[in-house]
Amino acid sequence: MTSTMPQADHVLRTDYQRSVAEYWNAEKDPVNIRLGEVDGYYHHHYGLGDYDPSVLEGPEETRDQRIIEELHRLETAQADVLLDHLGNIRPEDRIMDTGSGRGGTSFMAHQRFGCHVDGVSISQQQVDFANGQAEERGVSDKVAFHFRNMLDTGFDTGSLRASWNNESTMYVDLFELFSEHARLLRHGGRYVTITGCYNDVTGGRSKAVSRIDEHYTCNIHPRSAYFRAMAANGLVPINVVDLTDQTIPYWELRAQSSVATGIEDPFLTAYKEGSFHYLLIAADRI
Repeated sequence: MTSTMPQADHVLRTDYQRSVAEYWNAEKDPVNIRLGEVDGYYHHHYGLGDYDPSVLEGPEETRDQRIIEELHRLETAQADVLLDHLGNIRPEDRIMDTGSGRGGTSFMAHQRFGCHVDGVSISQQQVDFANGQAEERGVSDKVAFHFRNMLDTGFDTGSLRASWNNESTMYVDLFELFSEHARLLRHGGRYVTITGCYNDVTGGRSKAVSRIDEHYTCNIHPRSAYFRAMAANGLVPINVVDLTDQTIPYWELRAQSSVATGIEDPFLTAYKEGSFHYLLIAADRI
């Protein structure tokens, strides 16, 4: 389905892409590693739903581990919400996780649907880690990760039943991204993204949103840009869900954990002041 492994200079085409790849190749953030160690599903996204307040009670010596496990439950719930919107996926289908990180959502998708899952990332470190996980799980014949650029994956046109980005769209141009997803998806295929986006109504990036950009070396898009870029590429939204209120508890709990990174306050400020939204958009390829 794909050609031979591309050279790095074919995947990383700009200085910005190289800087993003360097960031994720070097990344060993406990907020990703420790949460993944709970059950072996390593995610690179945030969480949804109310947390259990009892994790803040009880013996002090086990308090942080209780918080870690609860944060992981919330981020797993987020991935489940994304997968809920992919539509009717059959075992013979092929789907793609673009910006696949260490593979958590891809493995959850295979477990749920039994289908072929391909993940792409510009971080060779992430790709190697995720393929190692696939080997350990005994699913490397069905789940594979590739050192590829999500804007030019090299996969066959019309080969996918569904594809998604889970908090990775802020690293790329949306028109280029949705052009590639539209190429990959067959007619009627489903695309889903969960993403943070800034609120057009408030008139540009707030100070808090700019701090998030700086922290993650990313470029958060306005809400309107998603719909313009989808419309330009034959992707028609069927569900748009504002998840902002559902993600705030995750950030409030994370701020009280040992894996807090200092970016919690900007997220909470941006969400609560209304300058930042956490959206799920599901769209069909026409």
